[in-house]
Amino acid sequence: MELSLKKSSDFKLPTGILGASLSQDGQSLVAACMDGVYMADLPSKSAERIGQHESYVSSAAFLPAQDAVVSAGYDGAIQWFDLATRQQTRHLELHEFWSWDMAVSPDQAMMASVTGQYLAGGYKYEPLAEREPSLRIVSATSGEVLHSLPHVPSVQAVAFSPDSQFVAAGNLMGEVRVWNCQSSELAAQWTTPDFTSWGIIKSHCYLGGIFAIRFTPDGKELIVAGMGPMRDPMAGNGRQRWQKWAWTEKAPRKLDETHNGESGEGLMETLAIHPDGDLFAMGGRLRGGDWNVALFELATGNRKATLKTGYRVTEANFNADGSQLVLVGTQGQPNAMKDGKFPDFGRVELYELTKTEDEKAEGE
Repeated sequence: MELSLKKSSDFKLPTGILGASLSQDGQSLVAACMDGVYMADLPSKSAERIGQHESYVSSAAFLPAQDAVVSAGYDGAIQWFDLATRQQTRHLELHEFWSWDMAVSPDQAMMASVTGQYLAGGYKYEPLAEREPSLRIVSATSGEVLHSLPHVPSVQAVAFSPDSQFVAAGNLMGEVRVWNCQSSELAAQWTTPDFTSWGIIKSHCYLGGIFAIRFTPDGKELIVAGMGPMRDPMAGNGRQRWQKWAWTEKAPRKLDETHNGESGEGLMETLAIHPDGDLFAMGGRLRGGDWNVALFELATGNRKATLKTGYRVTEANFNADGSQLVLVGTQGQPNAMKDGKFPDFGRVELYELTKTEDEKAEGE
């Protein structure tokens, strides 16, 4: 299979975008920005702010069954907004610390949010035990907290399985835990050390971890993403890395990871599975190399297409038929104010995705 990505549209939002989600028809985008929650109309390249948190907004998603959107922020709160009126309908104080990541279950019945602050717990700088549950599952309709689940902070990535039966979360130390959403029983647990750095230059701390996690379409495997280890955690020059794990086995097993020669340096922050189930996208920051967004075959792990966007990509979304890839992020820091306003530095880009089967595959 050969792939091509061609940019078809782009525009800016006032501040950096930390998370985003596409509507079912692919025409609208809800964006979690540093200064609030925005609704963007992609065809017209316009956007309006519909609400705010007390700090940065980290995640945002559509709830089509409720004609609503939901957001999570560094204030530890979850908020619901009615799409028709653009008014906030519910506010839930969920965490004492930040919500690092939030996900909505495919059946739209639940939301999961993860939190946690890394504090040294001993002379080896291992993380201090959590001060509050690191993962909470909430009813998407009532806001009731259904489960409060333990992990080792900080927990930076969360995802539901395609059948909404399981939830997975990954942390700073490369530890993944998977729970049954109904019983809250721990279904799997393992640690991969390939995403965590221990500082021996400039600082003594752990840095990195798993920043994105997704179930494969059959629900039997998990893809995790982040960055490889570094001697200097502040350099940001670890290898661009993903791994695929068979989590349902008695002893979870690594099946594949970023292939040699197919990666540069930089923290990978987002994963997206193509609707056809044959590809996944990974994106993030570029520290060294020639791409910060790439498409990979799910079955082989082979890299098939790359992009060098020139900005930090924080979220990637495919539209419903997989013909379009929507990227969002932030480009640098705001420059000096001009006419009482900071220049816009949130980025939205749309790419047309074309698949072409190679002649050999067609002949077979």
